[in-house]
Amino acid sequence: MTDVAQPPLPTSRLKIILILALPIVGSMVSQNILNLVDTAMVGRIGPNALAAVGISSFTNFMAIAIILGLGTGVQAIASRRKGEGKENETAIPLNGGLFLALIMGLPLTVILYVVVPFGFPLLVDDPAIVKEGVPYLQARILGTIAIAINYSFRGFWNGISMPMVYMRTLVVMHVINIFLNWVLIFGNLGAPALGTEGAGIATTISIFVGTALYATQAWHLARDKGFLDRLPRRETLVSIMRISIPASIQQFFFAAGFTALFLIIGKIGTAEMAAASVLMNISQAAFLPGLGLGIACASLVGQALGRGEPEDAKAWGWDVTKLGILVMGVLGLPMLLVPSLLLSVFLTDQTIIDLARPPLMLVGATIWFEAISMILLSGLQGAGAARIGAKISVGLQWLLFLPFAYVVGPVLGYGLMGVWMWFITYRLITTIIFASVWQFSKWHNIKV
Repeated sequence: MTDVAQPPLPTSRLKIILILALPIVGSMVSQNILNLVDTAMVGRIGPNALAAVGISSFTNFMAIAIILGLGTGVQAIASRRKGEGKENETAIPLNGGLFLALIMGLPLTVILYVVVPFGFPLLVDDPAIVKEGVPYLQARILGTIAIAINYSFRGFWNGISMPMVYMRTLVVMHVINIFLNWVLIFGNLGAPALGTEGAGIATTISIFVGTALYATQAWHLARDKGFLDRLPRRETLVSIMRISIPASIQQFFFAAGFTALFLIIGKIGTAEMAAASVLMNISQAAFLPGLGLGIACASLVGQALGRGEPEDAKAWGWDVTKLGILVMGVLGLPMLLVPSLLLSVFLTDQTIIDLARPPLMLVGATIWFEAISMILLSGLQGAGAARIGAKISVGLQWLLFLPFAYVVGPVLGYGLMGVWMWFITYRLITTIIFASVWQFSKWHNIKV
């Protein structure tokens, strides 16, 4: 990947990474469980519901991505202040993130809720999928403000190396979500059986519960760090936006790209679309621990830069990446060795299982190199270099991956497997580029 050989990961640095990363990764694992349970529950309704929830989830992420980047800005600045030894100022960027979340989130929620019934049918031409997807997506949209607030809190807690707050909050949210799914999807405990709409309502309620828990913990644990003491200065708000906007753009186009991918696969067939929904959920179950390590990397990089140690910041990126390669390689083994067993948890139609098996095995064999690009992208964001990461990520996805995915799948007729083979190739190219940028570019000179 680079011309510079990386030494083995020292035990002392491994311990620091694990102390910070394990609660974050644990939180991501709980997110995995939630996603998989959601998929398994909705999969019992049928392939139309499964396809609807799959494309609606990415559409929701795409629609609200403009404010999700606030967490990246909060984390970058909070970690930098911690590295500078300004503990009493670490929550000031959090105050700014919460303020921006409120003033941006409310109008966005209203606009998106009204647009969904008219906009969603433009994405999907199958009336059965539209019928399942619109109420689910509207229910998810109602949680927009809470999601933006939660991302800001997540960035703060992880930025100041207190990830246990994030972990315990997320676990409570997931337990509530799974319980409410069981009640509202299937009509248990006397509730109406709402199907996919019930899944959306359950998720939104759990998100608002998380907001209340975050705020309560911040009141008790972060008052001495400036929480709700004052708004940040104008230049700090500008810094939050300067970091957050590229991160939001990257997340928007990432989600929009997967929405477009669903539409491309939909041109192949509904069965392929249902199979792709399960493939993405299983893949994300392995990706999220890597993303958790990336969040830890962003904090370590930001704190090192705050101490004025750019070479140490670069070393933290490689050290976390080594651990990420190992973790994700292990998580890929079940996909490679027992793909049918995994797929049978979410699918009952043998035809769809047969469609999904070869792509899932391919993911399992190659997922380890995803750790490199995911962790180093987060490291760039932690350094305040979100614009560099966004340019690489968005450019490759939209100029390279999606056009050729359309050609390989619907045009040339190579089907779902052909699209997934091209997806793996594109991710390998992305990994090589991120590794080169991390090693050789001057991202550590950025001031926040």
